[in-house]
Amino acid sequence: MTRQHPDITIPDLHDQLAVVTGASDGMGLGISARLAAAGARVVLPVRNPRKGEAAVTKIREQTPDADLTLQSLDLSSLDSVAAFGQAMVQHGDPINILINNAGVMTPPDRQTTADGFELQFGTNHLGHFALTAHLLPLLRAGRARVTSQVSIAANQHSINWDDLNWERSYHGQGAYSQSKIALGLFGLELDRRSREAGWGITSNLSHPGVAPTNLLAARPEVGRTRQTPLRRVITTLSARGILFGTVETAQLPALMAATSPEAAGGTFYGPTGFRHLGGPPGRQSLYSRLRSPEEAARVWSVSERLTRTSITPS
Repeated sequence: MTRQHPDITIPDLHDQLAVVTGASDGMGLGISARLAAAGARVVLPVRNPRKGEAAVTKIREQTPDADLTLQSLDLSSLDSVAAFGQAMVQHGDPINILINNAGVMTPPDRQTTADGFELQFGTNHLGHFALTAHLLPLLRAGRARVTSQVSIAANQHSINWDDLNWERSYHGQGAYSQSKIALGLFGLELDRRSREAGWGITSNLSHPGVAPTNLLAARPEVGRTRQTPLRRVITTLSARGILFGTVETAQLPALMAATSPEAAGGTFYGPTGFRHLGGPPGRQSLYSRLRSPEEAARVWSVSERLTRTSITPS
């Protein structure tokens, strides 16, 4: 019997420009393919040009007339983020959809970005914070919806305010959770500030549940030479339709949050199955760690200082 996967209807996006980070593989590739199939012009900012070209080829196998643009972006380098933002602003096209999807997960040993930040905090959160800051004029012009992809890990651990860069004692899962909590708090604060100041930007959150994506696969670039035992378990159960989602279903909450006419700012979308690990996408309650406006304002202030950027319209 063929397994039936949940799905959603994507509205017509022919007049929309979308930017999706982490678009060269996994969920980001699937999200980009669905946006392109709905008619959006999609910018794929990628670190690896070879993987980017392969992603373009794969999307055009499904949608031959897909309007795709490859750009260079390394979220672990603030100089690269600034260069990408400058190139986009110089081109001048308003952005209608920004999906902050890219991420790195649990390197076995502490690593740092080009700017000296712990790799997960620097890439998953600070890189996306700086990216949003640099793209702000285009996001305002496009009255954009910004969707930031967090994780069920944002419901675990906390922000390590006394040692944000995990220099004294590294804990891979704790650092990953911190990066996703910070990104989630930022996404919610962006929506609050936009509403208060009339920026015209709508910002919300999504999470993919648990699925056999590349986050826990062998990633030599982060010091992981083989897939984790957890990923093997997830892959086995996912293939049997037990508990977890698939790569295809994992992308649906972000697509719903970014494109649904009913999706609102300041809200959170994820799988609606058991413990939100898999199943059809839908709105869910905010995790406790994402509910404090004071904590969100603190994340915002620290992120501006660390990235030397300001998310304030000129």
